[in-house]
Amino acid sequence: MAAPALQQPSYLLANLKADWTNKPLHQRCHELSKIIDDYPAKELHAIFPWLVESVFGSLDGILSGWNLRFLQARSAEYNIAMDFLDPSGAMMKLVYKLQAEEYKYEFPVSYLPGPIKSSIHAGVLPDCPLFHNKIQFPMSGLLLLNPFEYYMFSFASSLIAPKNYPPGQHGSCSDSTYFVLVNTYLKYFLPTEGNVPPSPFSDTRGTVASPAPRSPNVPYVGYGGHSTSLLKRHITHQPSVNADPAAQEIWRSETLLQVFVEMWLHHYSLEMYQKLQSPQVKEPFTPSEEHVLVVRLLVKHLHAFSSSLKQESISSSPSAHSHSSPLEELKRVVVQRFVQQKLYVFLQHCFGHWPLDASFRAVLETWLSYVQPWRYTGEKNNMQADGQNRIVPDKWASFVQENLLMYTKLFQGFLNRAMRTDLVNAKNALMVFRVAKVFVQPNLSEMIQKAEQLFLEPEHAILQRQNRVFLTPSHGVSFLSSRQPVRTDSVFKVKSHVYSLEGQDCQYNLMFGPDLRKNVLKLIQIIAQARQTAKRISDHSTEMAANNSFLSWFAVGSSDHNNTFTGGEMDDMGEGVKKTHEFLDKALDYLCQIFRLNAGQLSQLMVNVASVDDEGASKQLPDCIPSENGFVLTDLGRLQIISGLRRFEIEYQGDPELQPIRSYENAFLVRLMFQISSFINARFGDHMEALCSRQDLLGSIGRHYLSSSSKVAEQRRKSPVPRQRRDRPQRARLSLRVLASYRTLLILLLLYMLFALLSFGTLSSTGLVLIVSFLYELLLISFMKN
Repeated sequence: MAAPALQQPSYLLANLKADWTNKPLHQRCHELSKIIDDYPAKELHAIFPWLVESVFGSLDGILSGWNLRFLQARSAEYNIAMDFLDPSGAMMKLVYKLQAEEYKYEFPVSYLPGPIKSSIHAGVLPDCPLFHNKIQFPMSGLLLLNPFEYYMFSFASSLIAPKNYPPGQHGSCSDSTYFVLVNTYLKYFLPTEGNVPPSPFSDTRGTVASPAPRSPNVPYVGYGGHSTSLLKRHITHQPSVNADPAAQEIWRSETLLQVFVEMWLHHYSLEMYQKLQSPQVKEPFTPSEEHVLVVRLLVKHLHAFSSSLKQESISSSPSAHSHSSPLEELKRVVVQRFVQQKLYVFLQHCFGHWPLDASFRAVLETWLSYVQPWRYTGEKNNMQADGQNRIVPDKWASFVQENLLMYTKLFQGFLNRAMRTDLVNAKNALMVFRVAKVFVQPNLSEMIQKAEQLFLEPEHAILQRQNRVFLTPSHGVSFLSSRQPVRTDSVFKVKSHVYSLEGQDCQYNLMFGPDLRKNVLKLIQIIAQARQTAKRISDHSTEMAANNSFLSWFAVGSSDHNNTFTGGEMDDMGEGVKKTHEFLDKALDYLCQIFRLNAGQLSQLMVNVASVDDEGASKQLPDCIPSENGFVLTDLGRLQIISGLRRFEIEYQGDPELQPIRSYENAFLVRLMFQISSFINARFGDHMEALCSRQDLLGSIGRHYLSSSSKVAEQRRKSPVPRQRRDRPQRARLSLRVLASYRTLLILLLLYMLFALLSFGTLSSTGLVLIVSFLYELLLISFMKN
């Protein structure tokens, strides 16, 4: 198709803007695809920044674009957006078309993560090679990016940009267009099988222009250091007949990965973390749950990408690495060099600042995904027949050593969180179970202990081992030549890893040392207490369910207006308690296996918990100090409430007759019955008091029907309300509010229908109803006395 007559770029952009809001998405995408095919790069250059902003939204969050984060798979526009933004779609074709002409686009430094922005403003070049040759000096506040970089920066920024979405746009993160696009881009540009597909567009030179080449003479730096190049060898970007397609296209994979890591993970400074030795510092950026879930997706794919490294590349000598493809070299270093440091600080911040609620599950699963790379290899032979315990292969020992802090320091951080969390909640109990299940995997704890032993090995012992040489008479080689360098290298890697993240003067706390063991024992006690609390809740739920059984329908009504749980809620509570029991029981078992606690130690802990429970501590109020305004919680009391060990009885403290109208009551009848009972109480109040003061049967019946003072006093005995408010006198009075209940009305209707079938009149039926009710209550009084 011939290209249309050329318009000025301003006219093309103006026409697109004019039609953008008036046409449906499918029509806009169709016309844009046609424009991208028909117009040359010179014309498309002007519309590219506007189009990117229109799709992903503005960097300041004011414009929401296509709302990709809330565009769900069930939406009619989902497939349209996915086709347009696919790696082989029209949008990426536009990127490659502009890339061939080497256009540059400006990206504001102010929208970069805090540490990167601070470094650039201070005149210091960031460590990441992504920013090299893109910063203008003297400082202009802008990065000059090629089209592919600009597109990926904008795409990654839309995840962390503050945006105000229309109400009602909620859905699963994993079903959103943005989440699926991230997964699609990762699989396309970081493939686990084969090479990166060549770009779908080629210019007259036969290849798409890529960024300026890096120096071929810059080798890898030592472990834990900073490198100006992420690959050992230079990847030529000049067109050649015999050029390797992977060598031409690897820059896209590297760029995408660097952009994702820098924009999503590099929000916290390693230097600040090392100075404070903890992440307890208020920094301006707070990640969302959706952000963390996308980071987990990135971690999982990078593990799969790294694990797809060819076996010959793994087993070959370092000298042979120069003959492997650039993509294979990237697989070898991707996790350690790209992700480890920034993810560690990111997770440390989340562990220290995330709310103590169930939303922490996203952070937890991201951490557990990182420390289990063997889950993403595609191998199934490391599973036992029962499918429960996954044996960690020995080949992953080096990964554990090079990521020791990810296992030990973050486990300690989770332990501190767990001890401050309400473990009676099934979702919180599930998180403890998940962590225990991961660390109980056979061979994992042994690998962690071995890595800790390597870290603790003194420096002089390493030097002595290096100087010891045992020669055989026949071969003249070292007996230890095959294993001593390996151990020395392992010691160096573990120490470099710990010191690079925690600083040279860090005080390492052993995961299997005495200090952490004490915290584990505390957690086990808290778990045991939470199990007993869950059992009491379960017993109470069972009791309430029994009270709400079919036989209770024949009661005239319950005088306890503070019981707001319906039958369905009680069932849900009981189901949640069952799950809590299951999770905590398994977590206890796993923790005992991990830290090798014997049955005697566990039994003693259980006896201590049971003795505290037998003393009735669980039935007392939380620890508090009485004051003029009621009880004031102490720090111990707050911990007791968080742990679910004690609680205040939350109940209505006002006049029972003036409670809000319930959903099971008729509003008109409630008001009518209140007026009638108020008139009767005002007219015959003294007579009621005299009747209730009698000590015979009539007095008991009167107190049952007319007086609620004893019941209210019993219910308020453990109330945190000030004493002067609790000790208000309660006069005997008649309450007719029960007659406004739909349940009572239904029972009366059924009784009247039954008596009508038996040929009883209205008056006689009313009399029979009163007699039956009186006899039923009389039986209840007799049972209560007994």
